[in-house]
Amino acid sequence: MHEWIAANLRRAGGTYQTCIFAVPVVARRGGLVTVTCDPRNLEHVLKSRFDNYPKGPFWHAVFRDLLGDGIFNSDGETWVAQRKTAALEFTTRTLRTAMSRWVSRSIHGRLLPILDEAQAGKSHVDLQDLLLRLTFDNICGLAFGKDPETLAPGLPENEFASAFDRATEATLNRFIFPECLWRCKKWLGLGMETTLSRSVAHVDQYLAAVIKARKLELAAGTQTQQHDDLLSRFMRKGSYSDESLQHVALNFILAGRDTSSVALSWFFWLVSTHPDAERAIVRELCAVLAELDRLVYLKAALSETLRLYPSVPEDSKHVVADDVLPDGTFVPAGSSVTYSIYSAGRMKTVWGEDCLEFRPDRWLSADGARFEPHDAYRFVAFNAGPRICLGKDLAYLQMKNIAGSVLLRHRLAVVPGHRVEQKMSLTLFMKHGLRMEVRPRDLAPFVDDLRAADAARPTTAPCA
Repeated sequence: MHEWIAANLRRAGGTYQTCIFAVPVVARRGGLVTVTCDPRNLEHVLKSRFDNYPKGPFWHAVFRDLLGDGIFNSDGETWVAQRKTAALEFTTRTLRTAMSRWVSRSIHGRLLPILDEAQAGKSHVDLQDLLLRLTFDNICGLAFGKDPETLAPGLPENEFASAFDRATEATLNRFIFPECLWRCKKWLGLGMETTLSRSVAHVDQYLAAVIKARKLELAAGTQTQQHDDLLSRFMRKGSYSDESLQHVALNFILAGRDTSSVALSWFFWLVSTHPDAERAIVRELCAVLAELDRLVYLKAALSETLRLYPSVPEDSKHVVADDVLPDGTFVPAGSSVTYSIYSAGRMKTVWGEDCLEFRPDRWLSADGARFEPHDAYRFVAFNAGPRICLGKDLAYLQMKNIAGSVLLRHRLAVVPGHRVEQKMSLTLFMKHGLRMEVRPRDLAPFVDDLRAADAARPTTAPCA
């Protein structure tokens, strides 16, 4: 579907309009749908006329049962208040430190042993599933300071994780059916709406117990545990109800789990099918080792992955008042604007003739020494404008840490015959997972190359 939208946008020059029934899933309710990937229009919708393009009533209704009025499902003053609080927390060094701690523990204590075992047994793994479990454990730790241990040995089922998955899947079904139909099913207690109701109740019960225990710990002033998670930080503000705190946690879990794991899945697939890029990454890892900020080629490869396979491929906004987009397209009040993030990275007019090629170098300076970001409205994988992703830097931190740790130790290859294709969902999952063989990594050639480069480098004569 995303390829179909991209083809339509290429033929139309970056923007087209259609009636709701012509675009399944992304079309919302009755009326006109404007589909665009023109960077000028994206800046207009996401920044210049931000107030005229909220998420809108349909989006809010779809996610209301699961996310309430949390930061990712709210508009206006409700969103502004949460955004200000969250923005302050995301700029603290302690949050970055907390993320590093959770990620490092998950990688070295869980992911790498699983890969080592697969390598020793010459078996394969579903890397997408492993990454989903890893990022779920990490984001739960960061969001409310509890580890669900879904990546523990044996890959156990976790009731909270399972209920969260069922609730998410049932919520996304609302995008497929007309609003009147799923509301009727909800009222009658039928189908996926029953699943949603039961799953949300389970999730709420779990989080209510976490919040109650955390409040008692904070009130007692106990120092037996370091509470640097987002939930504890919001609690210290003292102005949020228990229900609001639950929504805070759920919103960040939803935003932080699928996006990073999906991006990493496509990254490992692309790297495994582009040996030159893989060699460049491993060579950089050998040269830099633990200094994540200096891994410019790795960051370029991750950004290139997100350009071609953004975790959220399409998004939409509600039009409050009549408006005209910069390319001259008229959008009437009550209609919606769908902006195709997937298509935005695949337009020759924006990225050049090689826009469909995986080429990390497009993110580097001419000498390859610096990472050079592109305009935020050409590369919208992290959204842009006032709603730009607060966790962007943390996402890169997590992805670089995971990618570097795995590629230093293992060579991954897609299992022969395994089909890699997109799943029809709001997040760009792989439909059949990512089955990969795990092979040992021989670092000797990279170390020899670095030694030879050092030896060839001219030395400066000592001062007299």
